[in-house]
Amino acid sequence: MKPSIGWDKIINHLHSFAFMVLESQPGAHALMLLGGGLILLLLLFLLFAFIVVGVVFLSIKQGKFYFPRLIRAGFAYIEGTIKNICAPFGLKEAALTIFFIQLHNKMSEGDFAKTEIKDRAIFLPHCLRSLECPASLSEEGLFCKHCGKCELDRSVTELEEMGYRVFIVPGSTFIGRMVKKYKPRAIIGVGCLREIKDGLKFADGLGVVAMGVVNRTDGCVETLANWPELMKVASLQALKV
Repeated sequence: MKPSIGWDKIINHLHSFAFMVLESQPGAHALMLLGGGLILLLLLFLLFAFIVVGVVFLSIKQGKFYFPRLIRAGFAYIEGTIKNICAPFGLKEAALTIFFIQLHNKMSEGDFAKTEIKDRAIFLPHCLRSLECPASLSEEGLFCKHCGKCELDRSVTELEEMGYRVFIVPGSTFIGRMVKKYKPRAIIGVGCLREIKDGLKFADGLGVVAMGVVNRTDGCVETLANWPELMKVASLQALKV
């Protein structure tokens, strides 16, 4: 038989220690200070969360980003709390995600525009292709065969003629692999809300300037990209002086 751990004895010792600490004046004082410190930290946390939420609502209402670095820090560290506070006021998760993507794009726009097109890459989701797509998956994603069965045909050609390296990929694993292989300084990611949000955070972790363009439709097959918005972002260039 295995020896008994003796949990009852351990619990009794812990109780005795707790009573000893509480009965001693220094111990009780230390616990009061600890409790007060924890309450203060909680209040500061909630205050920061409500300030961020207030700025988010103000920015959405005015159509202008106020204190963008503060908002971005809030999304980075207390996103869950921000969502929970916003929900009762009618601001759903999808609206917050759109706001986060727009904020990220606004803050990245300057650095993206300064990056030469030859140092950029575009990642398109493979769900944009036709169900009759003849292309097969390779180590670098799908290579468009320009069959004319979906909008990728014309759009990929146009983007490549601009000087972009274009990838049609099934997920972030391919994006990370291609970024490490070709080392673009800036990228554009296209996809659904969740994919773009996660992709922007992923790119930030890689230290790559990133812009996100949300699809017009969600789904897993034959989705529709927002091509006008993508071309607008792809055309961003710094003004020459």
